Amino acid sequence: MIAFEWYRYMLGYYLRSRVLGIKKPILAGLKLTHNCNLKCEHCPFWQNRDKSLSFLGAKQCMNELYEQGVRILIIEGGEPFLWKDGEYSLKDIVTEAKKLFFSVGVTTNGTFPIDVEADIIWVSIDGLEETHNQIRGESFDQIIANVSTSTHLKIYAHITINSLNYEEIPSIVEFIANKVKGITIQFHYPYNGGTDKLFLEWDKREKVLDNLIQLKRKGLPIANSEACLKALKKNSWTCHPFMIASVEPDGKITQGCYVKNRGIVSCVNCGFSAHTEISLAYATVIGAMKVGTQTFLSHKPKSNGGLQTSILKEKAKV
Repeated sequence: MIAFEWYRYMLGYYLRSRVLGIKKPILAGLKLTHNCNLKCEHCPFWQNRDKSLSFLGAKQCMNELYEQGVRILIIEGGEPFLWKDGEYSLKDIVTEAKKLFFSVGVTTNGTFPIDVEADIIWVSIDGLEETHNQIRGESFDQIIANVSTSTHLKIYAHITINSLNYEEIPSIVEFIANKVKGITIQFHYPYNGGTDKLFLEWDKREKVLDNLIQLKRKGLPIANSEACLKALKKNSWTCHPFMIASVEPDGKITQGCYVKNRGIVSCVNCGFSAHTEISLAYATVIGAMKVGTQTFLSHKPKSNGGLQTSILKEKAKV
């Protein structure tokens, strides 16, 4: 039933967008807080610790996202495991989200026990021990321990590639391959719209992507499609930013590029593979479409009544 509702909604979404010109988001990121226990070199968000969503505010935002058309929700931070509102924690946010959305993901720095019932969890790992700790602070051993002891069935490692770690990307992929379900990548993006010390030069970026393609062909669990990895070499893809929405810790909802209202948008320097993948899927690139279903559809059925609620809401719109 989950698969039927997924494909039915996605087909309707595509037709409404292509035929009727209705450009609504399908995937959203919900930033519960900017608070974080790490101070990563590439991240601008931990420096803005002024706001966190309340539990009721998060519920209101999730309902609004659902009404806008969103069916895939990624809960972010800061560090979302730090988020609290009285007796409420991240687990309560995930429970509420699963009543609405087809798939609910969480991104985390991995320094807390990974014990939340999201459909998929991304853990940031940005190199082997020395390099990772240089970029993110002393955390590598704790992250690997938490990943190894977690009973969650769908943990992905997420690597942000930059000038400090690009040479050891094959090594970290091979190191983490048997510890996670999949591996995704993105390239460091300077929020100033230009370049900075972490920005990776284009010739080096191409070599990294060639290495990743070869590792994927050898069977390592790189979840990005080959089409996505090729397109990122020279950013030879057409972005469809309307498919994305973002929620800030103050409750503001933005439709469009992940950087919009967070920094200077520079499409030429984009390294956000999620934008690449979803835009390629919209362009009916088969590999990218498969990545979407494998990432967000292949999870265990919901045990609560959330799916039934979602199905009934969808049928009421037909």
